[in-house]
Amino acid sequence: MLHRAAYAELGLDWTYDAYELAAPDLPAFLDGLDDRWRGLSLTMPLKRAVLPLLDAVTARAAQAAAANTLVLEGRHRTGHNTDVPGAVAAIRERYDGSLHRAVILGGGATATSTMLALADLGCADVTLMVRDPARATEVLAAAARHPRRPVVSVRRLTDGPVDADVLVSTIPAGAQDAAALALAEPVGVVFDVVYDPWPTPLAGFAADTGRVLVAGLDLLVHQAVLQVELMTGAGGVPVDLLRAAGREALAARG
Repeated sequence: MLHRAAYAELGLDWTYDAYELAAPDLPAFLDGLDDRWRGLSLTMPLKRAVLPLLDAVTARAAQAAAANTLVLEGRHRTGHNTDVPGAVAAIRERYDGSLHRAVILGGGATATSTMLALADLGCADVTLMVRDPARATEVLAAAARHPRRPVVSVRRLTDGPVDADVLVSTIPAGAQDAAALALAEPVGVVFDVVYDPWPTPLAGFAADTGRVLVAGLDLLVHQAVLQVELMTGAGGVPVDLLRAAGREALAARG
């Protein structure tokens, strides 16, 4: 619905639909695309599975070791990452203060992209809270690839609160228990990447206690605006237009 709203705004008779496929099916799917296709949005695990199938990878996608956006120019495939700049824009839309220390809940691809976004914003100290420390491997590797090389320490979710400026949650709403809420106590900014269901327990905590809240829909629409620009070559699509389309789609889900 976000992309369709953008195409309508741009006066483009384009379509955007969902396809569900497993990673082993991705090579054949890509080989079957003809000149009518301009690009794809990719979710995990395809963000990483697509990398060896590309002709070019942008510096940001290489840094994250994940391409959530594929732009097609004939048979040429370029992998981009709009998750990282999308997260930067989402945070800056809600909060313009300095960020030095962060806590991130979870250790997957979204934790990696938000860590890189926080590093872009000047955050030099990141604590990664995970159930299994082995899940931190990709985040640590990406931190080493960032020019600012933020220090990432790994702790378990049950280890208790850490003093920080911002908390980013990449865990499902159902996993946001009392221990997760306690981790938000010391921070002034809460960024929950979940957008459905909404509000999450962490979002409710932030709203009730006057914290700055960055929503999952904020991230979704900012990265989608960047995807639309990459795929169409046209800029100027209002973020609020996509946000309204997203809210309408979520309301229709009930």
